Amino acid sequence: MSGIPLVRVPFRKQKKNEKERCLQANNKEFNEKFEYEHNAIKTAKYNFFTFLPLNLFEQFQRVANAYFLFLLLLQLIPQISSLVWYTTVIPLALVLSMTGVKDAIDDMFRHKNDKQVNNRPILVIVNGMVKEEKWLNIRVGDIIKLQNNSFVPADVLLLSSSEPYSLTYIETAELDGETNLKVKQALVVTSNLEDNLEKLSNFKGEVRCDPPNNKLDKFTGVLIHEGETYALDNEKILLRGCTIRNTDWCYGLVIYAGQDTKLMQNSGKTTFKRTSIDHLMNVLVIWIFVFLIGMCSFLTIGHGIWENQKGYFFQIYLPFEEEISSSALCIFLIFWSYVIILNTVVPISLYVSVEIIRLGNSFYINWDRKMFYIPKNTPAQARTTTLNEELGQIQYVFSDKTGTLTQNIMTFYKCSINGRLYGDIYSMTGQKVEITQDTEKVDFSYNNLADPKFSFYDKTLAEAVKKGNPMVHLFFLCLSLCHTVMSEEKVEGELVYQAQSPDEEALVTAARNFGFVFHSRTSETITVMEMGVTKVYDLLAILDFNNVRKRMSVIVKTPEGKVILFCKGADTIIWELLHSSCKPLQDITMEHLDDFAGDGLRTLAVAYRELDEESFQKWIQKHHRASTAVEDREEKLGLIYEEIEKDMMLIGATAIEDKLQDGVPETIVTLMKANIIIWVLTGDKQETAVSIGYSCNMLTDDMDDMFVIDAKESSMVLKQLRSARRVMKPDSFLRTDPVTKLISQSEKKNFILPEEVPNGSYGLIIDGHSLAYALEEDMELELLRTACMCKSVICCRVTPLQKAQMVELVKKYKNMVTLAIGDGANDISMIKAAHIGVGISGQEGMQAVLASDFSFAQFRFLQRLLLVHGRWSYIRMCKFLCYFFYKNFAFTLVHFWYAFFSGFSAETVFDEWFIAFYNLFYTSLPVLALSLFDQDVNDLWSLRFPELYYPGQNNLYFNKKEFVKYLIYAIYTSFVLFFIPFGTTYNSVRSNGKDFSDYQSFTLIIQTSLLVVVTVQVGLETTYWTAVNQFFIWGSLAMYFSIMFLLYSDGLFLLFPQTFQFMGTARNTFILPQVWLIIALTVAICLLPLIVLRFLKMDLLPTQTNKILAKIRECMKNPVPPPARTKLRRTSSRRSAYAFAHQHGFGALITSGKNMKSR
Repeated sequence: MSGIPLVRVPFRKQKKNEKERCLQANNKEFNEKFEYEHNAIKTAKYNFFTFLPLNLFEQFQRVANAYFLFLLLLQLIPQISSLVWYTTVIPLALVLSMTGVKDAIDDMFRHKNDKQVNNRPILVIVNGMVKEEKWLNIRVGDIIKLQNNSFVPADVLLLSSSEPYSLTYIETAELDGETNLKVKQALVVTSNLEDNLEKLSNFKGEVRCDPPNNKLDKFTGVLIHEGETYALDNEKILLRGCTIRNTDWCYGLVIYAGQDTKLMQNSGKTTFKRTSIDHLMNVLVIWIFVFLIGMCSFLTIGHGIWENQKGYFFQIYLPFEEEISSSALCIFLIFWSYVIILNTVVPISLYVSVEIIRLGNSFYINWDRKMFYIPKNTPAQARTTTLNEELGQIQYVFSDKTGTLTQNIMTFYKCSINGRLYGDIYSMTGQKVEITQDTEKVDFSYNNLADPKFSFYDKTLAEAVKKGNPMVHLFFLCLSLCHTVMSEEKVEGELVYQAQSPDEEALVTAARNFGFVFHSRTSETITVMEMGVTKVYDLLAILDFNNVRKRMSVIVKTPEGKVILFCKGADTIIWELLHSSCKPLQDITMEHLDDFAGDGLRTLAVAYRELDEESFQKWIQKHHRASTAVEDREEKLGLIYEEIEKDMMLIGATAIEDKLQDGVPETIVTLMKANIIIWVLTGDKQETAVSIGYSCNMLTDDMDDMFVIDAKESSMVLKQLRSARRVMKPDSFLRTDPVTKLISQSEKKNFILPEEVPNGSYGLIIDGHSLAYALEEDMELELLRTACMCKSVICCRVTPLQKAQMVELVKKYKNMVTLAIGDGANDISMIKAAHIGVGISGQEGMQAVLASDFSFAQFRFLQRLLLVHGRWSYIRMCKFLCYFFYKNFAFTLVHFWYAFFSGFSAETVFDEWFIAFYNLFYTSLPVLALSLFDQDVNDLWSLRFPELYYPGQNNLYFNKKEFVKYLIYAIYTSFVLFFIPFGTTYNSVRSNGKDFSDYQSFTLIIQTSLLVVVTVQVGLETTYWTAVNQFFIWGSLAMYFSIMFLLYSDGLFLLFPQTFQFMGTARNTFILPQVWLIIALTVAICLLPLIVLRFLKMDLLPTQTNKILAKIRECMKNPVPPPARTKLRRTSSRRSAYAFAHQHGFGALITSGKNMKSR
């Protein structure tokens, strides 16, 4: 506990709800009046003062823990306790301590992470000087200095920067998983502050803005400075978690600090997650408690009858104790005595064992070398040890896209130039060869400026470039000119490209490697090195991209004086703008585009047009008038662009691979075979999300239809949802439809939406704007009904809050286990809302990992986490619980039958040492071995047959029905265990004529029979035998006999006659042959019905799982080669439009020169 700080106050005054934030720069007194949050963050749950009460409160939410505390209090009363108090207090303390220590260690790691973050250094402006402070000491209203490659410590208003016009480049990987750069720009009025410390210290601007919220893409406020008011929006705010890039320095005014920052607002609340088996066990413990009270009441009534009819005859021999004054009081105390004796139906060791099993299965995840990601040296990690078996019951997976399914890396993969396809390679016989890691790459050593990370395999393209093919040269010239990429040459000969779109960077890098190197740009020129020759092109205009145009163009003047327009964009748009003479080339290129689309590649068409000087001058004048128009500027510019973007000549097309993480399509297909439903929730735009959906095989051309919900009004959203449902299941609109009838009759509060079967295979795409309406209370069931009938659901342009709301919606109306997986801060709410949260620990930051329950480096490891570790953990836990309840009911209920022959006197049938050691030594190790090592099939078969995952989803192996089955079997076992020895030893004698039916011999026979039965039962439950299982099972029996002969020895009796009273019983009893016959008969009668029932069920009524396991056994006897692993090909003719990711208006920013440093 030394890692938990002493200084934090456990109870603090609740802050008032803010309606508006008001602050002044450099005015600490003014800002402190509002008691704004300091910049220290806290992700830990406890501190030194709150750990004990909060942790105990959480642990006593388990009904069983509260139950054992109650038993402990009863055992402190000597009149009713036949067992000493420490038999309960020691196991209870052990359970609470083990869980508490584990929780404390987990929380100490959180404290360590908090301390590391809070103590990072930052430069703060104080009284005209730059002072180094720790992050935790930053206050709202402070002005801080940020430097290149540093993290932003709080949400700040950008004041000024080292770049022209106070532009600042940032990377938002920690927030949204995207590594491409974004641009922020300060107000003109604050950019004049520059890095003048005097001006910055005297700056007294007042900011009024939104109160703290979790909307990463929205900020509304005003800056009041020297009597003037200036509007503030999200483009002027740097959020905590961003990284400054390509900017030497910048200054910012702290707006939100600590827990008020948008990053922390998206972190959600750390909740205490419990598995569905935990919830079921709470219910069963209540059932058992009711059952226990019923048994005790029945036995108490029996004692009362016996006391009134027979008891008075025994008063001379067994008088009441001094404290007991009447038979009524004796009957009352007998009730509580039986509560203590029969409490072993739920022993405290159950919870000790559960914690050990979960811990062991967590270590298997941590140690799994097949989930270790070598390139990043990152192992899989079980960050919590209480949710393992829940991994075997997942039915819904909610996944982020960028950084989770994709690598956020674009690669130039193929192209089509003048009707010829480049990118495929062929053997000497003309057969197409699959590209692998061993395939020889194109050698770019002839180009000193080539990017060494770039890979291409088709040598014919490099040869065409070297031979001077004019169309190939024109193609790469277009790629090197038509873009908005910025270049930087920090070291001579080493160019670094900074692009807002990873697509553009991929295309410019491809042109660079093939000899057309984009070198630098100004607001008026672009410098390109063509095959080693430096050429400067005059940049006459950039016709910028927007979502309607789906294309961008540049107009340049070549060194030879030609005016050329180069255009790239979505092929469906470009086709409409081509000259009629391009029709034959267009048809061939279309075939190539279909081939690219089949591979899941992102495509765009490339075209050009030569312009005559006179017509261009007329057009540029119109362009100037439109660009300076006050009203309808965008519409006017669009019309002007269309005037010149016509009659273009087609050059070809590009194909970019939006690199999925390795194994993503195969993983998704495998999970779908396991009946796991996958929904993608992404902040990306619709075109990109849908493209990835096809690449991942979530969406296919085989689907009957794909519904797009993109309405802007509530009524239209409802209409689109109902229209989709009408197509999928027309009968659902009839009043006689069972689900519709159930919805109309049920209360929403406790309503579980049944499964509905559609009439085909469908996909659903819904955008964030429509989702906001669909998630409202009056429409959420309509959304869920429609979505649940679809094979795949993709939600695009969604906020972090909407991601969490989608998870909560499924949890609310579907009785199913959910898992959320993501990699950025915008996924934290979703990760915390789901039953299981998984963080991807990659290059995009660690925010999601810190909030997750499990983490690993690649999405493909999810199938192993669920289908191998999750399934094994679930099966092991279910076997453990069924067996544990069985063996303890069988053990405890023998006392019930014995009560009929002992005057219901609350006497125990077993030796007290056997009672103490039964769960602690004799039966604990075999069941632990079963629960830690058992597996029905190995990991390879688990992945090859995902259908084996079904039983966990339907909770078939441990539920109320299974519990009752094992309870009935335990009652039968206890009946046999008591009455077979009782009947066979009654009035029997030894060979020498001495009495054989004494209490001690009878006890020894029953407890030995019991132990053999439950040990053999463990063997019957075991499907995977290891040396450890063998040792623990047979070693436990050996330990029983060894301890028994020791405890029943003459020596211990002579030393402690009151404690060890069974002197010589073992020696005298086990020497008799009939004793072994009785034990063998008892064991056989106990186990025979179970063995026969299992055989008949397997043979006559096999389940789907039984059939698969039989098939696996057959395959193991007659091995067949595993199916060849082939890369899944997307079979779709649908082309994904080029995903321009840069901001609208960035072209104008370049031509204005605002982002150019003076050289």
